[in-house]
Parts: sequence; C-alpha cells; structure tokens
Amino acid sequence: MVNRKLKFCEFWVGAVHIGKNLRQSFIRVARVLAERELVAKAMLGKVEVGGGRPVAIIYALNLSPDAFYKGSIVRSEREAVGRASKALEDGAHIIDVGAMSTGPKSKPIPAQQEIHELIPVIRALAREFDAPISADTQRAKVADAAISAGATIINDISGLKSDPEMAGVIAGAGCSTVLMAAERAPGDVYEIGEIHRALQGSLHICREHGIPLGKVVIDSAIGYWPARLERLGERAHKPYGEKAYPTATFFDLRILAELGRLKGLNHPICVGISRKTFVGKVLDLPDPADRLVGSLAATAIAVLNGASVVRTHDVPETLQAIRVAEAIRDAGEME
Repeated sequence: MVNRKLKFCEFWVGAVHIGKNLRQSFIRVARVLAERELVAKAMLGKVEVGGGRPVAIIYALNLSPDAFYKGSIVRSEREAVGRASKALEDGAHIIDVGAMSTGPKSKPIPAQQEIHELIPVIRALAREFDAPISADTQRAKVADAAISAGATIINDISGLKSDPEMAGVIAGAGCSTVLMAAERAPGDVYEIGEIHRALQGSLHICREHGIPLGKVVIDSAIGYWPARLERLGERAHKPYGEKAYPTATFFDLRILAELGRLKGLNHPICVGISRKTFVGKVLDLPDPADRLVGSLAATAIAVLNGASVVRTHDVPETLQAIRVAEAIRDAGEME
C-alpha cells in the first residue's frame, strides 16, 4: 500500500513538472503520511490509540495499601471518583484501577477479596464518567465481575497466561485488553527478543479465543517484577558491568531503549514507567515520591521510541512531556 501511494505521488508530481526541490519535499511528506497509515492502531474502550493519533494517557489508581507509590492509593469510592475526575480534566483518556499490588514486596490476596474491593469502585467510576474504565487483574473471575460493573478494558499483566479462562472472558465480552509480556509469570522476560516472543504468544492466545486484535494493546513489562528478580537471582541487585546501577535496572533501561523493536508486532505499545524503581536507581532516589522528573524524561524517550499509550500517576506533567516528545518526533519525520 505504501509503495503504491508513493509511486502515484511521484507520478503526479512529475506530471505537473514542478521544481525538483518541491517534488522531493512532496515525496518525503507523502512517505511519512503513507507509513503512518501502517502504524498499528487499536481501540481501548472507545479511545482509538496508535495509528498516528496523539499518545493516550491512562491514569493509574490503586486500592491496595501495598502499592509501591503511596500517592496512587485511594481508600474509598468517593476518593476514587474525585481523583479520576481531576485526572480526566487534566487530560487523561482512560482510568485504570487495581485492587491487588504486584510489586516485589506485595502479597497476593484471595480472588473474593479482590472482587470485594475492586468492583464497587469500578461501578462508581463507570456510573460517573463516560471515559473507559480499565480493570487491572490477572483473574478471569475478577475480570468478569469488573466487566459486569462497567469496565471496558482488562489490563492483564500476565498476558493471558495466569488464568486459562481469562481469554474466554475477554472474548465473550468483546472488550479491549492491555497485555503485558510474560512467559509464565508477569515480567519474567527481560531481553527484548524474549519479550517479543512472549507477546507473540499472548497474541496467539487472542487469535485462538477470538479476541479482536483491533482491541489489543501490548506492554513491554518495564519494572522490578518478582518473577524477573527471581530469575536474575543475585545478579538483579549487583552492578551491571562497569555501571553503577543494578542489573535489573539495566534491563529496564535497555527495554526502553529498544522499545521500537516491538513495532513489528503491529499493535500499539503501552508503557508503565511512572515513578518506577529503575528511575530511582539511576537517580539514587529511593522514595517514589521524588521520581517525577526522572519519570517524565523516561516517558519522553518512550514516546520517541514508539509508545502510543502511557500509564501514569501524574497526568498534567506527563501530558506536557508527551506533547513535546511528539513534536520533536514529528519534526524529525517531516524533515
């Protein structure tokens, strides 16, 4: 399709005998516009992402007291609605809420407890706002309840691999999904090649169960995931080569640097890097509350490297970083 459009543009420009420089400029612009049509796009709820559209923002809320960033925790339906309202006013497109933390120091909770804590908040958010609501869960039973309560997106950090019934629930509801890279457990892959293969596996599950691929967004699994730390063992916290920061941090940085290699999967890429550990390790900032500026720098790099969706705790600041990064990216494309 791109080649046909370019040939047509070249023919048309030549036919009207305009100057060489203008002809070359026209062809460059046509190439950028044609290639953008091939950029992956998907629907997250009613929000279209990718395909050359402005980067979308997911605002993250947590109900678990174990959440690594205490500023993301809400303790009631009323507080969740208030925080979500402000985030949407500031430019967020989607609200994501989870009831079970998955950080290195977190402990799993029973499915019934997850449902008890998550569903009233999902219902309150869906009743109050027209924006899509995303449920962060790996459990089919919880996802099913969340969809019934009004969620239109399931954010599964296991990439449909924790619960064999999850894909069927998503397919049956016809909702959207964000799938994070995982082989057997969330974040257990850390080389970009194996991340690519893990996501291919998740997309294969989607095809097998009839999940519409036009409603699927992929996540590269940046973070200090328990399964990743376990796999790295003692290496995780030791300096990588001559670098002063730990090996686990190095892999997060390299995933971010090589993010563009996931474009070949032809799905919009989501990144969740807000206030994460790798930012703190690079900047020697142990408290997530101090990591905003570093998170914004990483966000800008993610956008330049191909991210179409950004999950964040800080909407107005992140939106500014994204828009500047988009402007730089677009200026480079248009020459």
